Amino acid sequence: MLLEGKTAIVTGGGRGIGRAIARKLAGEGAAVMVASRSGGEIEAVAAEIQQAGGRAKAVAADVSKAAECEKIVRAAREAFGAIHILVNNAGILGPVAPAEATTPQQWDEVIAIDLTSAFLMSRLVVSEMYERGSGAILNISSVAAKAAYPMNSAYAAAKAGLLGLTRTLAAEGARKGVRVNAILPGPTGDTNMWQELAGQLGPMSAHVTDGILQGRLQTTEEIAAAALFLVSDQASSITGQTLNVDGGVAFY
Repeated sequence: MLLEGKTAIVTGGGRGIGRAIARKLAGEGAAVMVASRSGGEIEAVAAEIQQAGGRAKAVAADVSKAAECEKIVRAAREAFGAIHILVNNAGILGPVAPAEATTPQQWDEVIAIDLTSAFLMSRLVVSEMYERGSGAILNISSVAAKAAYPMNSAYAAAKAGLLGLTRTLAAEGARKGVRVNAILPGPTGDTNMWQELAGQLGPMSAHVTDGILQGRLQTTEEIAAAALFLVSDQASSITGQTLNVDGGVAFY
């Protein structure tokens, strides 16, 4: 198995892309700490993994708060020991509204959950990874960081910020054995976030699919497959990169 003996933390792991990634990593041998604000959902994901013969535990925490991030890392170390993989997946869509109709409070909430959380989590695990000389961090960004979509200024800004954080962490960790990459999913049909967005866009949501070369939405399993590759040793020479998993939307 690709991740035998490894421990992974997956934030936002209770549903959608996070759930798919947690299950995929566990299926390849990783012990997975599933974290999210929604305790019931992450307990269910951990139970699914355990029933399939894998190792997983759940911890309810708000990754926008430094103390709560420390709680996640502490729980992972207590349960499984060393941390080898961090997947920063937690995120919210935020307001589907033009910039002038987005309040400062809404902006701050999206930035805190979608961007600051990745910084807070990463800073807690890199020292251990540096000392060991190995580790992988994966940030789940969005094609919204590159493509021009209206009515998502806070979300797009946060996801674009993740790309800058990815490159900086990669530069800092490359000579210390730590790889840092980002995945940019396109619209992913089997997620609550897409259902929420499509409900607010109404008939306009069809135009999103029209802009995808493959003419269809992505799936959480497709995102999880890319995530597994990037955190495994199969991607041992890949760091500081942003991988579009979007069916053909963005080309840089």
